[in-house]
Amino acid sequence: MTEVRFPEDQQEGTEATLASWLKAPGDVVKAHEPLAEIETDKVMVEVAAPEDGAIIEINIKEGEAVNPGDVLCTFGDSGSATENDDPAQSAEVEETPTTEETTTESDGRLRLSPAVRHRLKKHGISPAAINGTGRNGRITLSDVKDHLARGDSEPAPNPQLPEPDHDTTTLNAGESLTVPHDKMRKRIAAHMVESLLHTAPHVTSVFEVDLTAVMRHRAAHKEEFARRGRPLTLTVYFIAAAVAAIRRVPQVNSKWHEEHLEIFADMNIGIATALGDEGLIVPVLHQANDKSLSRIAADLNDLTSRARDGKLVPEDVRGGTFTISNHGVSGSLVATPIIINQPQSAILGVGKIEKRVRIREVDGDDVMMIRPMVYVSLTIDHRVLDGFQTNTFLAEFCRTLESWSK
Repeated sequence: MTEVRFPEDQQEGTEATLASWLKAPGDVVKAHEPLAEIETDKVMVEVAAPEDGAIIEINIKEGEAVNPGDVLCTFGDSGSATENDDPAQSAEVEETPTTEETTTESDGRLRLSPAVRHRLKKHGISPAAINGTGRNGRITLSDVKDHLARGDSEPAPNPQLPEPDHDTTTLNAGESLTVPHDKMRKRIAAHMVESLLHTAPHVTSVFEVDLTAVMRHRAAHKEEFARRGRPLTLTVYFIAAAVAAIRRVPQVNSKWHEEHLEIFADMNIGIATALGDEGLIVPVLHQANDKSLSRIAADLNDLTSRARDGKLVPEDVRGGTFTISNHGVSGSLVATPIIINQPQSAILGVGKIEKRVRIREVDGDDVMMIRPMVYVSLTIDHRVLDGFQTNTFLAEFCRTLESWSK
């Protein structure tokens, strides 16, 4: 028999919970086939079978906390599982007929893991359309994937902005809706309070940038990039411009220590990605300083797609040295201060792009022109950076975008 443990290096965040068992004792599985899903503060981690065989005994139940190194279950060949099954214990973990009591929470909502919720929202699938194969009839991520593979559903019209699922239309006057905080929301709250109130003095500077040159370049190359599976979004340009600006002011890409400042060679840029009501996650584009515009586009598309599908792994959210918050995608012009993602030293905010009238000099005359303009902000840790470096960074960021001709 083998003990299947939660890997020491797989926990990202402060808490982890065993979200669901994908297999029950006695089920025959292949090597590397997923056995269980573990939900951390930021990602969903799958624990795979170490070899061909079967689960013999489950040690940690769904909903229980789990720490790195904990034994999740014992594993062996399928014969051992059959011989060692304890009927009383098996009744607790084997699948039972689907009933209202076994597939819903006490408030009547279906018991769905965050990864399953994200996938259902993305593709506009009702949970009622899927027969769950998990324990007690629970819908697993594999069930959703199989449903999609059969072509039973079309993608939702706007997968990036899922509709809120907190329905207040049935409430009477004077009533309210109580929504328990999930682990991601609790983690975000604690991280934001710690960063703003207990760690770094925040200061924000705002510039305005003309995106005419970027829009022209994007119009000329968008179809070519798309044919290669590399969507040329505006965020791709913002990442490239941030790399240029960090080269001009390396202190932006740093970490404060009490006795020294650690300035990083690698520019690991996190991209704040909204998950609708489910919260916010920051997948990291590692070594952006070594990537071409085309490679940034490809890697960014992969990261954000997997973030919204709940398929990130811990390595995808580790090691960030600088963050970009493109809050303009939801209509915001300016957001300040955007709270620094500790232990980083700064965060860049990008607002909504608007066509605005600007005065430009042409052949010595002032001419009114309509330009695609956007406000950009840099919120800094004032222990690390002063106004001079902040404005130098933003000036280089804007210059790079306004002179784009690559």
